[in-house]
Amino acid sequence: MTPAKKRKSKKPNRPPQKPKAAKPASRGPSAKTAKAAPKRSGPLSGLLVWDHLPYYWQLTRMNRPIGWLLLLWPTLWGLWLAAGGLPDWDVLLIFVLGVVSMRAAGCAINDYADRNVDGHVKRTRERPLASGKIQPKEALAVCVLLCLLSFVLVLFTNKLTILLSLGAVALAGCYPFMKRYTHLPQVVLGAAFAWSIPMGFAAQTGEVPAECWLIYTAAVIWTVVYDTFYAMVDRDDDLRIGVKSTAVLFGDQDRVMTGSLQVMVIVTLMMVGQRFELGSVYYLGLVAASGLFVYQQYLIRHRDRDQCFKAFLNNNWAGFAIFAGIVADYLLR
Repeated sequence: MTPAKKRKSKKPNRPPQKPKAAKPASRGPSAKTAKAAPKRSGPLSGLLVWDHLPYYWQLTRMNRPIGWLLLLWPTLWGLWLAAGGLPDWDVLLIFVLGVVSMRAAGCAINDYADRNVDGHVKRTRERPLASGKIQPKEALAVCVLLCLLSFVLVLFTNKLTILLSLGAVALAGCYPFMKRYTHLPQVVLGAAFAWSIPMGFAAQTGEVPAECWLIYTAAVIWTVVYDTFYAMVDRDDDLRIGVKSTAVLFGDQDRVMTGSLQVMVIVTLMMVGQRFELGSVYYLGLVAASGLFVYQQYLIRHRDRDQCFKAFLNNNWAGFAIFAGIVADYLLR
């Protein structure tokens, strides 16, 4: 018997197929969140995602009130000194709401400016914009809405206050970008934070007297001090990525410089007391603030990150002590 012939395969000839292209790897958390992004709807559908409201809350640091409290204290100093006691209720309400809204707007524009930097800093890498939970245009939209809200509040004051508010917006807008060009961004922040003082005088009295700028100077220097403590927390990361700050500028002399600036704050506030004819109760507030400044120097003695941040937070009590001294002095007259 002859062996059976092998049957030929009847499958048609097919050209060789190209291997499927590998899917590109996702780049960070933004790719993950993009896949699960909710549908956009509403009048601002091209800018805001309403399901992202918790992220907007974090973006504006509303979950961390220390920022607007540090901005509020010098605002209240100015309002009480301008009024010689309790300011008008409508002015007080406008400025308290304005402090909260403008500080929130400043946080949004700050994160927008630092969107390519925050991911490289330990303390900021989980912020909504840096982690890809929201998009840059959302941060800009939040900032614009909050600035509009603040401007609406200012419209209930007077022409001089409205004109001064333009300076506040300019300072708040340029501050986040200063750390790219100068080692003194804290000075610009201080100028922005303290700008509510001349605005408060304008709203309460219709003018900005010379004495107002003395309070302004004290508030600017104080802001430089506590924001230097804040910058000391990030100094190692800032040196690595090239971000500038007073903490980087002062270097090993940071304790000497911040201590000297704290002395300048107290001396300037003593001059404020003389100009506004404040009594001994006010100076007791300055004594309390001085004690807190000494404690802050103790906290930063080893330049530990956590202790530097604690010193930054402690300035909330220093601002309150000064305000309490002003209020008590007028009440006890």
